[in-house]
Amino acid sequence: MTDNTENAEHTEHTEHTEHAEHTEHAEHIEHAEHIEHAEHAEHADRTDGTGRTGNLPGAGPSKLSDTRPPSMNADEPTTLLAFLDYLRAAVLAKVDGLSDEDARRPGVPSGTSLLWLVRHLTVVERNWFEWAYQGVGEKPGESDEVPLDGTTVAAEVAAYRDAIARSNAVAAAAPDLDRPGVRSLRPDVAEGPSLRWVLVHMIEETGRHAGHADIIREQLDGAVGR
Repeated sequence: MTDNTENAEHTEHTEHTEHAEHTEHAEHIEHAEHIEHAEHAEHADRTDGTGRTGNLPGAGPSKLSDTRPPSMNADEPTTLLAFLDYLRAAVLAKVDGLSDEDARRPGVPSGTSLLWLVRHLTVVERNWFEWAYQGVGEKPGESDEVPLDGTTVAAEVAAYRDAIARSNAVAAAAPDLDRPGVRSLRPDVAEGPSLRWVLVHMIEETGRHAGHADIIREQLDGAVGR
């Protein structure tokens, strides 16, 4: 009698355990499917059905590809140039996919637009690396020498990429980071800055304007990210 009772209790316990595990497994699957469905719905809300994000009716902020800063353990010149290239790419990403009209559209009362930022950084690259450090040219350039009216994203991006390539060539040809350049852009400083100073300054300058570009792009179509 005792054996039969124990066997019945054991069978009942086993069935109860299996039922509980089955229920828990089913709930887990249902929960996972619910999360997957919610994520899919959220993605669909932020796209036009083709996977593209942008200024869609009722859509929240879309996200550009979020590129992380470079991770490396290299020498000083390589590290400085890597971070400068990273910030340059961040600026270029902010005009990607925009019409010429939107890229020229001022984002703040001062009149700053994404295309103006690209133009300004192009001039700054040329001024510090070529005019100041190398001593090329009679006078430094100005960001507003040529009006932005009628210019295009493609033209300004091409000019910026060309300036970047020239700047990197100047840096690569320098014997070290300490040698002073030919002259300074600052009228109160007689000696030209070292390449180290130029690189650090350009990281600061480009990073500052990359932050401005972040805000202006988000105001245009809600896109965020680096």
